[in-house]
Amino acid sequence: MGGGFHTLRIRDVNPDTDEAMIVSFDVPESLSAAYRFEPGQHLILRGQVNGSDLRRSYSICNGEHDGQLRIAVRKVSGGVFSNWIHGSLRPGDPIQVMPPQGRFGLMAGVGAESGRHYLGIAGGSGITPILSIMKSVLARDPSNRFTLIYGNRSQKSTMFKEELEDLKNTYITGLALHYLFSREHTDTPLNSGRMTDEKLSEFLTTVIDPSDIDEVFVCGPNDVNDQAEIALRAAGILDAHIHIERFGVPSAAGAAASGAQAGDFDGARLVIIRDGLRRELEFHKDDGSILEAAAKGGLEVPFSCKSGVCCTCRAKLIEGEVRMERNFALDKKELAAGYILSCQAHPLTDTVVVSFDER
Repeated sequence: MGGGFHTLRIRDVNPDTDEAMIVSFDVPESLSAAYRFEPGQHLILRGQVNGSDLRRSYSICNGEHDGQLRIAVRKVSGGVFSNWIHGSLRPGDPIQVMPPQGRFGLMAGVGAESGRHYLGIAGGSGITPILSIMKSVLARDPSNRFTLIYGNRSQKSTMFKEELEDLKNTYITGLALHYLFSREHTDTPLNSGRMTDEKLSEFLTTVIDPSDIDEVFVCGPNDVNDQAEIALRAAGILDAHIHIERFGVPSAAGAAASGAQAGDFDGARLVIIRDGLRRELEFHKDDGSILEAAAKGGLEVPFSCKSGVCCTCRAKLIEGEVRMERNFALDKKELAAGYILSCQAHPLTDTVVVSFDER
């Protein structure tokens, strides 16, 4: 799919909790193919907020057969973009939206087989891609089953609570819901507390049989993802069947050094391939990353978080060598195949050729 933005109109905005709202878009027929998505993917929104050109990623929360494109936006304290969406967007408003991105979810044939049992582990707003995956696999085949462990502070802050209960009524035997509240007492100790590896291991030994799980999808804050990974591995689930979507930069990495380092090549010949065209630039250390150098050169290349997390700026290194400051998105196979995160990449050789057409 192309990486450029298109202008869509807001179809509707509806509150879900005190902190979250659901935003749906009208997609014209001429763009329907471009906005066809795989469950688990996300959209990148672009807006002029207080004079700044900002972009943010939000996971698609509808199933593949729901008939409309939706995201959920939780208001973040101090979050410029999320507060702008909550305070400014109205039905009929135009907004720039990039076609669906990402490789988390039902990709590469995952979810194509019948009679599978899926486990979803979600923390807070991490429910959005999990919900899309859940709705899709259950609708695809009545023999599929889905078990969800969903952690929140309280019932009041739980996104999609009503929609999840409606799904449970629709798929009585196919869907199992397990809520976990960190700041609210429940009658069952299993459903109270934080989502730690010990708590998840308790679920995996008392109510869920790990040997019966075919695929696991995890999305939440970094500590939730890390704790889930520990518990799943301890339960004997292989890494190949554990799929994790990360958002936000781990706190330890947030203080990591950035900018030019010894060994970076000053004055490198940087060739960017985009939409079949080659553009040559001269890269200097003070340009920042390859992504920033491309932007300074007037090239429109895809990006969102600029933190090495969302993978929107993924490109293929055709020639030369680079170093990356951070990488929370590419796996070992992708790195071995030559893929880089352009927002984190710095040239180490006199010539570097990067293709955004091989993503």
